[in-house]
Amino acid sequence: MLERVVRLNADYARAIDDDRLEDWPGFFTEKCLYKITSADNHRRGLEAGVIYADTNGMLRDRVAALREANVYERQTYRHLVGLPALVGTQGEVTRAETPFLVVRIMRDGSMDIFATGRYLDALVDDGGALRLRERVVVCDSGRFDTLLAIPL
Repeated sequence: MLERVVRLNADYARAIDDDRLEDWPGFFTEKCLYKITSADNHRRGLEAGVIYADTNGMLRDRVAALREANVYERQTYRHLVGLPALVGTQGEVTRAETPFLVVRIMRDGSMDIFATGRYLDALVDDGGALRLRERVVVCDSGRFDTLLAIPL
């Protein structure tokens, strides 16, 4: 299972880093949760997220909005994803925690550390493919850049 989780995280990061955002919803089950929050909010059990989607349709809508409606400075990401820790299995769901670091590259070539944190995942086998039923992105910092447009 660990190898499958490593592969999923690598493919997930490559899709985002290569600007293949249309592929991003395919990493999730139809009924899913994707949330970006701070470590402090997560620790306190606060449900609200900076980004929150609870269906695959909402993820597809987010990509469509990024492509067609939202106005933001062009940028790309480079993910550095650590090794996942499998933290439990309950029925068909495997839980994993994976550290990440995201560097943001702006159109002018400037780079900065954009986000660090961990992915808290609930993973399921969906017809032979490992998919995310839940990905809670817990960022170490409580400060969020107003340019948080692309998924982490």
